[in-house]
Amino acid sequence: MKIYEKSAIDVELIEELKIDCSKCSGLCCVALFCSKMDGFPEDKPAGKPCINLQEDFRCKIHAELIKQKMKGCLGYDCFGAGQKVSQTIYHNANWQTDQAKSQEIFDVFLVVFQVHQILYFLAEAKTMIPARELWNNVNALIKKGRDICNASPQEILAFDIDEYKKQVNECLRKVSSLISLKDNHNKEEHKMNFVGKKFKEKNFDGMDFTMTLLIATNFEGCSFNGANFLGADTRDTNFNSADLSDAVFLTQGQINSAKGNLVTKLPSHLSSPITWAGI
Repeated sequence: MKIYEKSAIDVELIEELKIDCSKCSGLCCVALFCSKMDGFPEDKPAGKPCINLQEDFRCKIHAELIKQKMKGCLGYDCFGAGQKVSQTIYHNANWQTDQAKSQEIFDVFLVVFQVHQILYFLAEAKTMIPARELWNNVNALIKKGRDICNASPQEILAFDIDEYKKQVNECLRKVSSLISLKDNHNKEEHKMNFVGKKFKEKNFDGMDFTMTLLIATNFEGCSFNGANFLGADTRDTNFNSADLSDAVFLTQGQINSAKGNLVTKLPSHLSSPITWAGI
């Protein structure tokens, strides 16, 4: 049962924001700082290629990521920023073929990554019919983000990403307020520590999990219709047989970081990770 009515998501925009490593020059494996504690192969400074990145930009241990418990790699999602920078902005030139521009490419990638992540949340905000009064604002912010991601590297680097984030955060705060169903849950539930707790087959419909730590929480068989997962930490969260089909602001990265099985229900624009098969 749906908590509230939603309109169809912008499929074209969502497709643009889906990761496609085959069309990228391995930017996430070079541009980002990585920590072994977070499930990456090693502690790696930004700008240094991962030890497993090959010359063709493919991962040497990709088939073994699950076996080697590389949770950082498995859960990472650039929201399509990698292929956007590699193909559209730099027209297939990359940090190897144009090393003089390598730092610029990395810096552009970091901005585009942030904007693409924001665009994902805005795309979903535009589906919330209770927040219809904010759709014009949402559309304007989407246009602003898409325009800058189609601009020159110099314009992208000059873009005031902090001001853009401020505008988006205010908009999403208002959207969350309009779709909030906190009356379905008492204040104690919203303040409770969820880390490592067990809530098998409980109803969390309409729950606001915004920025909540859900690490290793057991939600097996739970219902999350209309639940807000904006910024929630779902590392090792157990969603086996749970219903997340109408969850709000849930990302592929959050799903990739969590546990689930083939019975777990997801929103139509998200996919079950290969790690869930046969569990």
